[in-house]
Amino acid sequence: MDSSHLSRRGLLAAAGAAALTWVPAFRVPARADTLPGFPLPLYRQAYQNWSEEITIDNVLTCAPASPADVVAVAGWAHENGYRVRPKGMSHTWSPILLPDGADAGKVILVDTTQHLTSVSIGASTVTAQAGVTMDTLLGRLESAGLGFAAIPAPGDITLGGMLAINAHGSAIPAQGESRIAGTGYGSLSNLIQSLTAVVWSGGRFVLKTFERTDPDIKAFLAHLGRAFVTEVTLEVGPNQRLRCQSRYDIQVTDVFAPPSSAGAQSFASLLDGCGRIEVIWFPFTTLPWIKLWSLRATKPVLSRQVNGPYNYTFANFLNQEESDLLEQIVSGNVAVTPEFENLEMSLVGSGLIATATWDIWGWSKNTLLYVQPTTLRIVEAGYAVITSRANIQRVVSEFYAKYVSTINAYQARGQYPMNGPIEIRVTGLDQPSESGVSGAVTPQLSSVRPRPDHPEWDVCVWLDMGTIPGTPQCNAFYRGMEQWIFANYTGSYAAVRPEWSKAWAVAPDGAWSDTAMLTSAIPRAIDAGQAAGDGFDAARATLNAHDPHRVFSNTFLDILLP
Repeated sequence: MDSSHLSRRGLLAAAGAAALTWVPAFRVPARADTLPGFPLPLYRQAYQNWSEEITIDNVLTCAPASPADVVAVAGWAHENGYRVRPKGMSHTWSPILLPDGADAGKVILVDTTQHLTSVSIGASTVTAQAGVTMDTLLGRLESAGLGFAAIPAPGDITLGGMLAINAHGSAIPAQGESRIAGTGYGSLSNLIQSLTAVVWSGGRFVLKTFERTDPDIKAFLAHLGRAFVTEVTLEVGPNQRLRCQSRYDIQVTDVFAPPSSAGAQSFASLLDGCGRIEVIWFPFTTLPWIKLWSLRATKPVLSRQVNGPYNYTFANFLNQEESDLLEQIVSGNVAVTPEFENLEMSLVGSGLIATATWDIWGWSKNTLLYVQPTTLRIVEAGYAVITSRANIQRVVSEFYAKYVSTINAYQARGQYPMNGPIEIRVTGLDQPSESGVSGAVTPQLSSVRPRPDHPEWDVCVWLDMGTIPGTPQCNAFYRGMEQWIFANYTGSYAAVRPEWSKAWAVAPDGAWSDTAMLTSAIPRAIDAGQAAGDGFDAARATLNAHDPHRVFSNTFLDILLP
């Protein structure tokens, strides 16, 4: 996240919506003799992640037509000393696919999005290959009258990539709500009933299907890129109609008030009323954008019906005024940051009115999907705080107070490291009883794995902090907040784990580079409260046993999951 990335993000200098459009990096055919004996056609593709902080030119890439092709690629890679990285839509911040600056000379990207996209729908399950996007999968499920209780906001992510990092939405039961059979309140990884992966067996790579009762599947349910899953079967439930009401009329100090003074407009109170919340707050503003989703079988009189997703069009492009201010910020005039933040929030209010989207109703995906490829590419640090429902207001209040005091201290020095919003959501944990499989095991590496030693901990508060990559002092800000988060949410109160797709393990040089966090603090966080031999090292050992030659790894994972 250093400032050298700013010039590469030419969208800010160009400052136009068209410059933000997410398009694949260049692709050219590879010479026929590039890799003798390679089983599939090859081409060269530049790899670039969502925030464009990781850009690697000229990576050899193939597009398997079947899972058997992936087995053949893995076998060739093993025999020739190459590594294989499964590539979906690259909608991630973290380096679990490829780290920045990686030597890709002996790496093969395997693009799952071109052919590994089949979907088969049953009465209460869906079996799909890893390369299908959520847009496609959710559309197919909706046509069959099925869906998920909660999903991530972008639809241009693949099923395989999403499950690798236990992706999530925002949902817990509202007061008086009972769980609908086939749905869950944890991460989507917890809905896996079986999966098929490429594994080493009998001196070669083969396809193997793991059932949810198999102890080895624990490591694959959220494998962080250390495996190649080709297909999964997920539990699904009846599709739900959701009402989404946007609020932008509540003072942020009321939303994040201390528990002792929290009232009807507090975060926890609003959450109790609907069970599904997202708060987006821009620093230096007074009113957050609050989304409240609630189950509504019939359309409320005041709601507008929507028949497709991505309804907040104002949030997916930059106007000229925004572009001008961003250009000033990245050119060094960071003092305009408060002006930019207040402009962003004012555009939310006017945008909701102009698009008549302050109160919408429709099938689940049409109210839950809203992040498009044209959205401004910020970097986000993310953390999962595991606690009890009774402590939610305390968690968000303490976080808000620390965040504000920190940005104010930076501002007093003329520094503005944060120019993006904080985003707070709440989910349940990965309770195996919600998977639809008797005797199901829990995902070992999931950020929301339950803590057997704290059965009263039943929710996760997700804390995300965004800024433009390369903003001066952002590394120091993230590092300070991360250290505070891990130190504050402890003991009988709460515990912290990384949100795997975001930024974490922040050192002065940037995210994902604090060796002590990677090799000690994070493994301890995953192990805490679990049975002996059923934590981080157990997952690492399982993944290593099924890929002993580390074909499905990279230099970053060699540190995190050695």
